[in-house]
Amino acid sequence: MKFIKQDLLTLLIGLFLFASCKDANTIGLTPEGDSPIKGVLDNTVLVESKTVLDSPTASIGLVRHPLGNITGDPIFGKTDASLSMTVSLPSNSYSFGGIPAVDSAILVLPYSTQFYGDTTTTEYTFTVKQLKDDLSAQKVFLSNKVWPVEADAAPAFTTKLKPKTPLRITDIVNGKPDTLKVVVPQLRIKLSNAFIQSKIVNLDSALRSTNLKFAAQFKGLQVTAKANGPGGVMFVNFGGTDSKIEIYYKKQVGTSVIEKDTVAVSFPISSGSGPIAAYVKHDYDGTAIKEQLDVPSPATPYKVTYLQALSGVRNKIAFPDLKAFVEKVKAGNPNARVVINRAELVVNLSNGTDVSPWNPAQRLSLYRLDIAGQRVNLIDNTAPTQTSSNPSYAGSEAAFGGFYDTVNKRYIFTVTAYLQSLIDEKTKDYGTYLSPSSLTEYNIFPSLTSGARSVINTATPGTNEKGLKLNIYYTRVD
Repeated sequence: MKFIKQDLLTLLIGLFLFASCKDANTIGLTPEGDSPIKGVLDNTVLVESKTVLDSPTASIGLVRHPLGNITGDPIFGKTDASLSMTVSLPSNSYSFGGIPAVDSAILVLPYSTQFYGDTTTTEYTFTVKQLKDDLSAQKVFLSNKVWPVEADAAPAFTTKLKPKTPLRITDIVNGKPDTLKVVVPQLRIKLSNAFIQSKIVNLDSALRSTNLKFAAQFKGLQVTAKANGPGGVMFVNFGGTDSKIEIYYKKQVGTSVIEKDTVAVSFPISSGSGPIAAYVKHDYDGTAIKEQLDVPSPATPYKVTYLQALSGVRNKIAFPDLKAFVEKVKAGNPNARVVINRAELVVNLSNGTDVSPWNPAQRLSLYRLDIAGQRVNLIDNTAPTQTSSNPSYAGSEAAFGGFYDTVNKRYIFTVTAYLQSLIDEKTKDYGTYLSPSSLTEYNIFPSLTSGARSVINTATPGTNEKGLKLNIYYTRVD
């Protein structure tokens, strides 16, 4: 009897292992808990995908702002990202004192997270100019808006980026010996002494009495970058106090015209004190992306589609076989109901498109359009609030999905409630979209806080590539 029990246990373990050794692309995720997914699995419903341009979006109020230039991406072409920024006063009616003379001036741009591209070999040349118009007086800040400039504010500055390396700088303390201090990783661009002397220091004190008056005279700065190599996009943190213009100047001490003291003052650049706008431009000429945008419905379906952040390109997806799937399940009983126990959208990365430094997006978003054409979350990703419940909510961002699986090179979304609503005709598909999202913020509007991109396989028949796929576990209820 002892051996019979052991043989039976071995048989059960073997059957379990055999059942578990299926392609994960076809069986989907294991739900939380120990209960297996109940129902019949169908993974034959076609998912169509089409590359379309994303929309320009508001470029102010971001948690990080893009700055850079990509020239060496072999798939996505060229990208430019520049920044225009308002400069504020250190305090109302700030006085430079008697006979001030600028020693040096530095534009300080602290790095944020999620740098995309090459930091190892590429040198970047930065150009700083004064804006022609008062940025603080503007009303529209779309990411495709070009901000005109006039005077040069700095000579061209070339450097490599070190977004994770703190710096040691000289800290000038008024009336005391200078010291060294460690500052957060930052880009430091030397501005023209003559420019700062003319445009800020020599400005009539009445025009420095308020930020409004100051901005009307010193209209702000624009920074652009040119890559001398493959390039990349850095992100700047304007949310704290580290972004600024540091002005070091000598001023008269007492009544003496000979004795002078070096003084440091910071003019803050903060998204909390004035607008900071990003301009982004993509150039897809000569790429397969341009071909797909020009010919969106070819005779032979494209094998891959493209996703790029910074208001680049997104995918419009559709489920043309969903109605036929329902009819197939209901065969013999048109009054039967199809109950979706679980449904997953599996998005597979195209092989060979994740070569460093062009890593795939760490996260994608999945959303739909409502009847007014506005972007809204799927019901699976709509969290309940104090005033409304949602029993169909997946439960968390992780449960809804969209994060990149580095092992299987794919993204998976939970779409159970959305498909059920489409099948029951409670929701109409006015457009369903896949887009890149920032890793730390879920973006259904075009993301300007990430520079990443992904190339994904479509559901092309006759290939061995894993494409877009729906895994549907359902039960027929008669």
